[in-house]
Amino acid sequence: MAVPIAARDVAAAVGALLVLTAAVSVVGTLIVPRSVASWLTRWVGALVDGVFKLITSPIASYKQRDRILAAEAATFLLAQVAAWLLMSFIGYTLLVWPFISGGITSAVTLASPAVFGANDALGAAERIIADLAAGTALIIVTLQIAYLPTLYSAFNRREDEVSLLNARTGAPSWGPELLARTHYALGSGTSTIDTLPDLYERWEGWASDLAESHTTYLPLVWFRSPRPLSSWVISLLAVLDSAALYLALSPQSAPVVPARLCLRSGFVCLREIAQAMGFGIADEPDPDAGITLSYQEFLDAVARLRKVDFPIERDPADAWPDFVGWRVNYEPAAYAMAYALDLVPAIWSGPRRRPTPPITPFRPPPGRAK
Repeated sequence: MAVPIAARDVAAAVGALLVLTAAVSVVGTLIVPRSVASWLTRWVGALVDGVFKLITSPIASYKQRDRILAAEAATFLLAQVAAWLLMSFIGYTLLVWPFISGGITSAVTLASPAVFGANDALGAAERIIADLAAGTALIIVTLQIAYLPTLYSAFNRREDEVSLLNARTGAPSWGPELLARTHYALGSGTSTIDTLPDLYERWEGWASDLAESHTTYLPLVWFRSPRPLSSWVISLLAVLDSAALYLALSPQSAPVVPARLCLRSGFVCLREIAQAMGFGIADEPDPDAGITLSYQEFLDAVARLRKVDFPIERDPADAWPDFVGWRVNYEPAAYAMAYALDLVPAIWSGPRRRPTPPITPFRPPPGRAK
């Protein structure tokens, strides 16, 4: 049965809208240097994430889940390209339909090779649309290829600092352990607490770079660290917790300016990335909202610090409100991402998709750097 020309024109309008939607998504994702919302990439991300959740949900071992989830980012990138090409193919198929004498099958026959290779278009209008289809496919694939070095460059910058922190604190990273080991210095007898200001300055810049790169190129969020017990979210959370603890417990000796600047840069980074991922994180947290971390967990951390004679100037009961006042700024965003990404179950990092006991970082015996 022949389809009326009016219906074909409506189909062509729909096709033009699909092509435009794919183009906007490509430009917003690969070219515009900021986070640009695209329902297409969100749907692709949700679909890929749902598949990986389904695969990993019955697996009890975190390391096995991590091994599978390591492929999620690459799968998303491939699915994203496939979605752009498929939407362009459908769009150009509908767009060329009014200009050919055959049915929709003829339009598919023309658009398919136009998008994926050489075409056999004869008429002028057909040839123009076919050339546009071929050009669109070429641009999408080229931009995606050019996009990968940028992703991996940002990934390498991120992981350099994470690896250095793991060498200092063990894995998974934990704020109280960072303070304890820095003072303990592997049992050397010489405290290296004076290196913390430099560390906080580096992580202030690192967090700023991360906020820019991971909101502009959101797939970076799903790139997992090379080692299963390592994570950029957990590492940043550990640095922020160490700064908050130091300021709360030892306000006289703490590096106030570097620690405060690191905290500010860190919680802005976590908030912006969490918002880009679609979590409802407020721009300004409610200071009276409190935190999930319990006071007993805080006391356990203080006891761990006292075991290495960390210089504590205040009673924990007096320090607790100040620590809560710092942590309320970044805990919701960090916990939301740790849960959504099913990251290593570190101490003080919130719940996971599958209940898993938190892993305490191993502390080497005195004099042994391993």
